[in-house]
Amino acid sequence: MDFQEGEILCFDKPLTWTSFDVVSKIRWQLTRRLGIKKLKVGHAGTLDPLATGVMVVCTGRATKRIDELQAHVKEYVATLQLGATTPSFDMEMPVDKTYPTGHITEAAVREALTHFLGRIEQVPPAFSACKIDGHRAYDLARKGREVELKPKVLVIDTIELLSFDQTAMQATIRVVCSKGTYIRALARDIGLALDSGAHLIALRRTRVGDIRAEDCMGVEDFPAWLEKVLPKPAGGATEDEQNKNE
Repeated sequence: MDFQEGEILCFDKPLTWTSFDVVSKIRWQLTRRLGIKKLKVGHAGTLDPLATGVMVVCTGRATKRIDELQAHVKEYVATLQLGATTPSFDMEMPVDKTYPTGHITEAAVREALTHFLGRIEQVPPAFSACKIDGHRAYDLARKGREVELKPKVLVIDTIELLSFDQTAMQATIRVVCSKGTYIRALARDIGLALDSGAHLIALRRTRVGDIRAEDCMGVEDFPAWLEKVLPKPAGGATEDEQNKNE
């Protein structure tokens, strides 16, 4: 494999890792193994720290394909806690409000989901990477600044209820959607559609285009895999070995 010329790698992002953490780890492993100081490495679609699943990483000249890969349809499996909201729409922040849920049934959830099928408008979360006057929305939100984001048009091809726990008031859904869809914001909007509130308690990206989670390697497995595909560093000794010999 030629990582400098360009390769596309698929990882199953671990829980609590940022997308930047994954890119940094892969870049460090590659530059160390190749015995070089710099290598272009980027990802084709951010995943929140509290999400897991498919993350596509490009190296070298393959980074030019990032926009193309980001445009692919994505699939998620998400679990929503109904009856409560958080400022971040997930578990990154504590619950700030609670709402009645006695009127919510499985049938009501299924009916609410139908309102989000097809072409819709969605206001991104304040705690997101969207930019406002050159600043990331999440930076402003964490400083207590009021964040106003404009609705974005997106497409949801499939949204279905996989399970509903009436006692815990939790719903697990599968969503197939276009680039730019915030599942956290979708959870917020589903809560509103149910005359209640909701936030994410689990999120997994199960597919990007034709790449499925089961086809991805774990970040922790990358070093061993790299040793197999690159038995010896390009050009002989690694930079670390060269430094030891100097």
